[in-house]
Amino acid sequence: MGPLAVRIVINAAALWVAVRIVPNVTFPAAQTFPAGDWWKLLVVALIFGLINAYLKPIAKLLSLPARILTLGLFGLVINAVLLLLLALVSDAFSLGFKLAAFPPHLSLEAFVAALLCSIVISIVSMVLAHFLPDRTSWRSRLRL
Repeated sequence: MGPLAVRIVINAAALWVAVRIVPNVTFPAAQTFPAGDWWKLLVVALIFGLINAYLKPIAKLLSLPARILTLGLFGLVINAVLLLLLALVSDAFSLGFKLAAFPPHLSLEAFVAALLCSIVISIVSMVLAHFLPDRTSWRSRLRL
């Protein structure tokens, strides 16, 4: 299995755990997994991976002064905002991922759910990635 597929599976597992643990996070495809619309869980995991791959580095760069002042804790806010974006994109494609009543109603409950969800996703992703074999870099493959 390629690295992209492994990352999607890790994201899907982390999202599944977050939906099961964090209150105010609803995602019918994850709540009924493995029966039902399991493919929606993979699609949301793919979208989440794309958001993290393309938008997260830009957000981290733009928020560098705030991250330095808060000793990196602002990174949690960035992750929460990216999860809110994931909920918005999921709603646009009718996939069903919601944080409290967002979308369409952004509230403090939705932001707290996104914050807690981002913490759970980070922990689960880190634990699952720990069990993957070490990836060799392209430089080590060139050495004989």
